[in-house]
Amino acid sequence: MVWPLRAGRESRLQKGNPDGSRCTGIGLGKMGISHQAILNSTSGIELVATCDSTPLVASVMGRYTKARSYSDYAEMLAKEPLDAVVIATPPKAHVPMVEAAIAKGLAIFCEKPFVLETADGIALAEAAEAAGIVNQVGYHYRFVGSFVHVKSLVDAGILGRIHHVTAEAYGPVVLRPKTGSWRGSKQTGGGALYDYATHALDLLNYCVGRPDTVLSASLGSVFSEEVDDEVYALMGYDDGMTATLQVNWSDESYRKMSTKLTLYGTKGKIIADRQEVQVYMREPRPDLGLNQGWNVRYTTELTEPVDYYLRGEEYSAQIEHFARHVAAGDKATRSTFATAVEADMTVDAIRAAATRDAIRIDDGEMVAASTQTRARPRTGLARLFGKSQ
Repeated sequence: MVWPLRAGRESRLQKGNPDGSRCTGIGLGKMGISHQAILNSTSGIELVATCDSTPLVASVMGRYTKARSYSDYAEMLAKEPLDAVVIATPPKAHVPMVEAAIAKGLAIFCEKPFVLETADGIALAEAAEAAGIVNQVGYHYRFVGSFVHVKSLVDAGILGRIHHVTAEAYGPVVLRPKTGSWRGSKQTGGGALYDYATHALDLLNYCVGRPDTVLSASLGSVFSEEVDDEVYALMGYDDGMTATLQVNWSDESYRKMSTKLTLYGTKGKIIADRQEVQVYMREPRPDLGLNQGWNVRYTTELTEPVDYYLRGEEYSAQIEHFARHVAAGDKATRSTFATAVEADMTVDAIRAAATRDAIRIDDGEMVAASTQTRARPRTGLARLFGKSQ
């Protein structure tokens, strides 16, 4: 499906605009406010309007900033001459907003998770490609110096044949039973699978490519009633490589979200997180400055400077990256709609794998777990060792 562009309009972003691209931000929650602060300090782009469905929030922004404020995004898109839009609303609202922005021929930065249904994401990616517009999704870990370095090492082949990768994400998001948050709703947020696991899956895709199969998976609730709080999956690649996913957003031992990759190869091993990259080499690679044994490089030495620091260099880096591509009319951003859809495809496969019948070990006899009577059925790997409730 392709949504039509407005007839006769060629925006400045497609020509390249040395005076700065006119941008608006939709959604004034934590991420929306952060993005707008960064936009206000990023050269080559000008924040001219903001929008939030809560009138009070919109009016406060209008009072204390130079940007014009709106509470209805359709009205704003109709009235404002724009080149780009930054969408930072809950994911349920992404599809109609992205559709409207594509129809206006605008460059689009959309927060993750991109969509809650993969079919919608595919349609939007195809529409953006057909319209020839710049598009980017907010997978900010692709802009963390340590993970960018991991990709460069993998591309250089230092590990030889990679046979296994572990992708992890932990954090203190849901630490008690609660209701009323969009994150806790299956229809608006999608739970840890969509909110946390997609970060780890996107990093996996970025560094080594998308898995071809999901062999088994488990989705578990710790405190939430409607959604999962922890996700575990075993994935496979057609060349024999495997990958595991471990995600838990109900882990209060972490002060904030922590994401980690571990890669195992025939020539060495890489362990990377937000702070550093540890590389173990069986043989030295002097051409890359790698000694035999352990080598360590820190994010501080791997990170390019940004115009404005807020919460982490990666948040500014991704917006600056978007602004440069908008100015140049260059569609090849580091995190496109298409690459975001690849993470969503794996999410769908994980959901499907988590509902398959597992094999229960019962007094030495293996039987399908679905034949067991349960008051509270378990799914995926959790059923393997689960007790009847």
